[in-house]
Amino acid sequence: MPTAIRVVLETLGCKLNQAETESLARELGAAGFCIVASGEASDIYILNACTVTATADAKVRHLLSRAHRQIPPPVLVLTGCCNEGEASFGRVMQGARVFVCRDKSAIVPLLQGLGYSGAGAGRLPRGRTRAMVKAQEGCRNYCTYCIVPFMRGQEKSRPPDDVIGEVDARVWDGYQEVVLTGTEIGAYSHDNLGISELVCRILEETGVTRLRLSSLQPVEVTEALLRLGGSGRLCPHFHLSLQSGCDSVLSRMRRRYDTAGYQDAIKRIRAMMPEAAITTDVIVGFPGETEVEFEESYRFCASVGFARIHVFPFSPRPGTVAADMPDQVAPSIKRERSRRFLTLARESAEVFRTAFLGKALMVLWEGEARGIMSGYTGNYIRVYSGVGAGLVNEVTDVRITKLYRDGVWGETTGGAI
Repeated sequence: MPTAIRVVLETLGCKLNQAETESLARELGAAGFCIVASGEASDIYILNACTVTATADAKVRHLLSRAHRQIPPPVLVLTGCCNEGEASFGRVMQGARVFVCRDKSAIVPLLQGLGYSGAGAGRLPRGRTRAMVKAQEGCRNYCTYCIVPFMRGQEKSRPPDDVIGEVDARVWDGYQEVVLTGTEIGAYSHDNLGISELVCRILEETGVTRLRLSSLQPVEVTEALLRLGGSGRLCPHFHLSLQSGCDSVLSRMRRRYDTAGYQDAIKRIRAMMPEAAITTDVIVGFPGETEVEFEESYRFCASVGFARIHVFPFSPRPGTVAADMPDQVAPSIKRERSRRFLTLARESAEVFRTAFLGKALMVLWEGEARGIMSGYTGNYIRVYSGVGAGLVNEVTDVRITKLYRDGVWGETTGGAI
């Protein structure tokens, strides 16, 4: 029998990267390669990289080095959003066979050209209950701090039939939830269809139990989109990237909205989907951010009542406008501002979760550890319970009884879908 070629796939970064890794895994499996878990011995190590922050770049170097220490070292393939520094780092590791292949569709032919062929019994990892499906990629906004448009290029949307077909395929694979993702998913546009029309068609033409959207801009939160929440299948969870709650900083960032426009989007959501979670990203220490501007941003975020706030200290990316801006904020100040925002993030999340104590919510159970199951509600509250492990990938009705760890504790009520 031919020996199976073992491949480790590792992903850094956004849900779009995760979606592309899942698609690549299916391509490799169809070609006969065996996908194994991170940390297992492998013949090939593929890293789908991210370069949004300096921390992400450091993780790329760390993961490449760790994979190369395997004996014998695997072939290393670097793909995704990686800058030339990370590509060069990989090439200079002593004895490494490193290939940089940003076009993920070319990876299987690359491996086959190197003499690696599947053994005819490809294997994919099991256990996921949420599938990522890419609808769009690319961005034309060119925010002053962001390297992504230079990595991903201009906006490109997939034909709606392709997206719907992939969602349907994931439903047939047994996934209960699909996350529709892209660099700017709200900018989806193909054959005069926008994001709300695409979501409508997915809900009408597939049997997906839950459809979740990745990050949106405030202007993209329309009444047409929100009305689709009445189906009970569009998750009441909206990730609206904020970056700063101060208008002068938003202007320097070259964002497409101000705080008033952002607040209008929140009002639209809460008027039509009152239990929706609104989550966001915030950058602290953007060049020139004064103490007054920071406090304005902090107060704005405190007033919104976010379900989650992801906090990032500003990280200058070479090639962006912000990297060369004057008045770069000192690292010590960025650390202190991050600390304050992280405290606010914890407090806001707890307030949001507390509002659901005593209520019944539907939970998609995702896994079990030490006798405790965990999963997520449609509005992205993590729920823990002592229910049986046999409920993995099932959606059941749960009554929320108390705050617990980073989420809540729930007792099943017997309802299921």
